[in-house]
Amino acid sequence: MKLLLILPKNNRSYWGGVSKSGKAGFVRLNLPTIAALTPKDWDVEILDARVKPVDYDAKVDLVGITGFTAEMPSAYSIADSFRKKSVKVVMGGVHVSAVPDEALKHADAVVIGEAELVWEKLLADFQRGELKQKYKADHLCDMKNMAIPRRELLDRSMYSGFYTLQATRGCPFNCDYCAVTAFFGHEFRVRPVDEVIEEIKGFDKKEFFFMDDNIVGRPKYAKELFRKLIPLKVTWGSQASITMAKDPELLELYAKSGGKYAFIGFESLSQKNLEKMHKGWNSAKDYKEAIRKIHGAGINIVGSFVFGLDEDDTSVFKTTFDFLMETNMAAAQFHILTPLPGTVTYGILEKEGRIIDRDWAKYHTGEVVFQPKGMTAGQLQNGYYWIFRNTYSIKNILKRNFRRNLKGLTYRVAANLSYRKKALKMPPVALNA
Repeated sequence: MKLLLILPKNNRSYWGGVSKSGKAGFVRLNLPTIAALTPKDWDVEILDARVKPVDYDAKVDLVGITGFTAEMPSAYSIADSFRKKSVKVVMGGVHVSAVPDEALKHADAVVIGEAELVWEKLLADFQRGELKQKYKADHLCDMKNMAIPRRELLDRSMYSGFYTLQATRGCPFNCDYCAVTAFFGHEFRVRPVDEVIEEIKGFDKKEFFFMDDNIVGRPKYAKELFRKLIPLKVTWGSQASITMAKDPELLELYAKSGGKYAFIGFESLSQKNLEKMHKGWNSAKDYKEAIRKIHGAGINIVGSFVFGLDEDDTSVFKTTFDFLMETNMAAAQFHILTPLPGTVTYGILEKEGRIIDRDWAKYHTGEVVFQPKGMTAGQLQNGYYWIFRNTYSIKNILKRNFRRNLKGLTYRVAANLSYRKKALKMPPVALNA
């Protein structure tokens, strides 16, 4: 039996695409993991539609598709084309799990939530001609003895970050805009540390990225993991919460184990915004001191900020820009508030009648799809362009990075130049235009 797993594309986004050199970003673990869960008597192929066209005449028995919300129009088109050829299609992922009935208009079956506990049953049902429409486990999977993603099925040359892995799932927090807890549940789960270490020992490079939503979500576990990483002499990064700044030992171990950078969700400099999105455990007034401590430990920060929250007006872009420059943050990602299906934010904006565009292709956090309160949609869009282009001007890249310790400068500048390429694709606009 032949299983074709497909990652669709989104041509509207500045993110998640493929550069002119043919490079994408980090490897996503979903399809390689599904491949690993598939019985050995299946022939499995992974196709990345971002770089290779889909052959609808290919001899396959079953097609599996997953994608982010912004990739779903492409995913649905691919699914429809295969079904016209009488090929069965199954879909899954965060978006599909949030709106399974929508996905079933384009697929023969959907997986709702995690696939580990239902994938083999789905395949067995398919082989018997008894495929059901919906598959959902009645509990979250145990993270012991997890399947190791089949990375050998990927074109290694197209990824700037080939080795990715997962040590934890979920997040101990429950922010309104985030789809993590809707998919992975509120329970914060961890893999046995020794199993994580064994997977890393199988890598042929010393650099990797934890795809965890919050690697320090359980400090005791994180410390155990970091201690066992130290002898491996590796370099890594992950998403982490700013709360780690409160624990000097955790910071020390993060850095000592090879953690060179952390993606941290600051989201807003307004405490009112943080409270409204149920991220009040972030203390905006303490951000600068927390950054100082994290930098002091030798960890670079890539900050994440969301614009268009209810307390935001047009001053938010200049205020945030000044904050980045003052704190000498290595790099930053900016997002327009996007009501992803399945999130609390979606429910609120839907109820208030403020969703103004339902084209999923625009739901990549770089386009305005709702009506903000404190500014026009146009001002929000232009402010997003403005802060990206200004943050990644050569002058400001050099200012932020040369005012800090020169250790790690090469990495910081390389990361900034990568963001700069995307920023330069955005139109040059005047602030508040």
